[in-house]
Amino acid sequence: MPILSLDAIDMRILSALQWNGRLSNVDLAVEVGLSPSPCLRRVRLLEEGGYISGYRAMLGRESLGLGLTVFVGIKVERHDDESASALENKIDSMPEVVACHLVSGESDYLLEVVVPDLVSYERFLRNTLLKLPMVRDITSNFAIHRVKSESPLPLTHLVKSAGA
Repeated sequence: MPILSLDAIDMRILSALQWNGRLSNVDLAVEVGLSPSPCLRRVRLLEEGGYISGYRAMLGRESLGLGLTVFVGIKVERHDDESASALENKIDSMPEVVACHLVSGESDYLLEVVVPDLVSYERFLRNTLLKLPMVRDITSNFAIHRVKSESPLPLTHLVKSAGA
């Protein structure tokens, strides 16, 4: 839950850092129209408020030999808190799963799995996913071409509350 009231400068800071998290405080301050000290104070408040949850490098999947992305729908055997917690803990420990969402619809969970190739996915499916006792059914959808990924979050809904 947001603890700050975001203004137009906060929005510019968030937007700039989404596009380039390596901006120095001086460069960020220039970009958003502040001097460095107030800019750094605002960034720290945005971090403390949970608006900025971290900084990291976006890696090239293909360059690292991770050329296959599979979206995996999982249906669970039972819908109870214990089974859900057990499954989520198992999924959290799987490095091949880069994203997991509890969803509505045909599946209960939707996973984004990244592996080197089809042989690796088959191994992951057989040796890991299919061995989970709480899983009833698995559907695999293979990504053919990534059109858009790891984009900055849309912040336009915050503009009205930011007074911009």
